[in-house]
Amino acid sequence: MNTPDNAPHGPTTSQFPRAGSYAESVRIGELLRKETVGGALLVVMAVIAIVWANSPWAESYFWLRDLKLGYEPWHLDLSIGTWAADGLLAIFFFLVGLELKRELVAGDLRRFSTAIVPVVAAAGGVAVPALIYVAVVAHEPALLRGWAIPTATDIAFAVAVLALIGSHLPSPLRIFLLTLAVVDDLIAIVIIAIFYTESIQLVPLVLGALAILVYGFLAQRYQSLFHLRPAAAWLILLPLGLVAWAFVHASGIHATIAGVVLGFTIPVLRGKEVPDDGAPGLAEVFEHRFRPLSAGFAVPVFAFFSAGVAIGGAEGLAATIRDPVTVGVLAGLVLGKPIGIVLTTWTITRIRHIRLDPTVTWIDLFGVGLLAGIGFTVSLLVTELSFSYTDPHHDHAKTAILFASVIAAGLASIVLIARNRRYRRIEEERAVDADGDGVPDVYEER
Repeated sequence: MNTPDNAPHGPTTSQFPRAGSYAESVRIGELLRKETVGGALLVVMAVIAIVWANSPWAESYFWLRDLKLGYEPWHLDLSIGTWAADGLLAIFFFLVGLELKRELVAGDLRRFSTAIVPVVAAAGGVAVPALIYVAVVAHEPALLRGWAIPTATDIAFAVAVLALIGSHLPSPLRIFLLTLAVVDDLIAIVIIAIFYTESIQLVPLVLGALAILVYGFLAQRYQSLFHLRPAAAWLILLPLGLVAWAFVHASGIHATIAGVVLGFTIPVLRGKEVPDDGAPGLAEVFEHRFRPLSAGFAVPVFAFFSAGVAIGGAEGLAATIRDPVTVGVLAGLVLGKPIGIVLTTWTITRIRHIRLDPTVTWIDLFGVGLLAGIGFTVSLLVTELSFSYTDPHHDHAKTAILFASVIAAGLASIVLIARNRRYRRIEEERAVDADGDGVPDVYEER
């Protein structure tokens, strides 16, 4: 039997997602194909923004980004850039909430055996980049506010890269990346809610919570209606969701948190009133319906208004490189992510009965760790929460995120393309020796 070189062996009482998890493997494969287009759109919009922001027409880009729209008495007199970050990105976080709940209720996170390794790896992939950033900027305490910038992994971007280069990589490795990214998003949500909420207005918060409760009650009580009639969700749940978002925004908590909580209220398993015809639960139905809106519109538009930074020519680039924020973000994403993920995975697997899946090697895991250094969407959001538009560190941090994401994607591609070729050769060898006697079948037929 051919196995990848250096594959861990021995008892595997507790592993991260198993090769036998066929349904999960199929679902991950479908998600990879969908996210490829969204990731490509995200990159295209970010490139357009960077080019425009550094062109002779840069003033028009920043005028558009800073143009204010909305109703001031409701605290909604926001710039278009803020609408994209607080409003459109709530759609992305709604899907994050759906995915998180699905993983916790019916996915691999519901089982300790398949959850423990990616959960611990995600925690390490958050802690080590943050510590690296803090170590770099420690001599300037004012810069410590950006400690969370290099902690996030962009699931759409990372999945798009994996889909393009990893067609033959083991399913457990791909499931591991998705699970890690989901947990990473959960940690990012907690960080935003706790560390980037300066003050809370109690009355709007209570009203927002009531709107979320009504939203959740209707979603649970009338699953069949929303399952069978797509228009019902737009006409009933969408207005309630907008009300909840507006109140949470007015409360001082970042409005994207409303998207996550609303996603958590959607049922994953079918209720008794829904016919058991093999159709997916409402959470999966909503994910299929709204993912194109998120990946095809909300996230690319956010990237367009967030990624446009004026580098300022050679002098500006030099200032960016000298900034400790730049160094901290770059080092955190490119070095901290793979070190944190691999180190914590190695540590947790020293515990008895907790092992890596036998089909995955440590070099595979290192490649995934590099891929996790793509910290685009959420990192850009945390930058906006950490530094104001007028602060030079704001643009420097965003430039660092862009450079780090490109570097991480490039390094991960080098490692994973080589591994993909290795696994493809193994599959080809198995295909020509289907009876397992060590003699390729093509020769037996002769």
